[in-house]
Amino acid sequence: MTERTAAPVRIERDGDVAVLLLDNPPLNLFDAATFDALERCVDELVGVTDPARADRARAVLVRAEGRVVSGGVDVGVFAGVADGPDAARVGGELWARLLRVEQTLEDLPVPTVFAAHALTLTAAFEIALACDLLVATEKASFGLVEIVVGLTPSMGGPQRLAERAGSARAKELIFTGERYDATTLHSWGVVNRVLPVEGFADAALALARQVAAGPTVAHAATKTIVATTVREGVRAADDVVPAVSGALFDTDDLRGAVASFLADGPGKATHRGR
Repeated sequence: MTERTAAPVRIERDGDVAVLLLDNPPLNLFDAATFDALERCVDELVGVTDPARADRARAVLVRAEGRVVSGGVDVGVFAGVADGPDAARVGGELWARLLRVEQTLEDLPVPTVFAAHALTLTAAFEIALACDLLVATEKASFGLVEIVVGLTPSMGGPQRLAERAGSARAKELIFTGERYDATTLHSWGVVNRVLPVEGFADAALALARQVAAGPTVAHAATKTIVATTVREGVRAADDVVPAVSGALFDTDDLRGAVASFLADGPGKATHRGR
């Protein structure tokens, strides 16, 4: 067997878009090496999207190579914890580590788009739920199937699924361990858009490019306001608006867009993420 040299998770660039790519054939399973690579890459994205960086990425697209997005987690990861000493402590440390990865991805100061072209199980689905937008093909399906090994999803999936679809739907999906198609999850508010299989990769990249071309600092403000609303309520979000949105008046994007609007009408401004 030929030894793989490419990392199972890596970052590529497409102009203003950073592409976080899962590539661990044949099933893109999350084994220890894949989790390590995911952690490194998400930490790298913090620097790649840093507003102080001249060539910062202004959006992130998360996608996978191969015929499936992911078949889930390599069960050997769980066996290694359960069969070792102090399993509860080690298991808790594993989840704390992976939750930090999820939160770091979620808190990036740019829009994030997850593209699901096919089967998306467990860890991959939980990563998708940490992204701002989730787009999928008509043939994609999703599942949090951890009940088959006596677990509950613990990379942030239950709470983020409840945030999007409500607590009853979240519990239904997890309790049954069933797979749900993209159209069903679109009707639940989990998937943002269901797109044709033909041309899906290009359509997902086009969406990432579209949001990358927008007012990047304003997008970060939107993420802050929405996250505050979800976590703390509408009045708490009201409280952060003056500082978060007030700062937008001191951006080149706003000044340029206002000048463009007054001179040429709406929709003709070019944003530079500053």
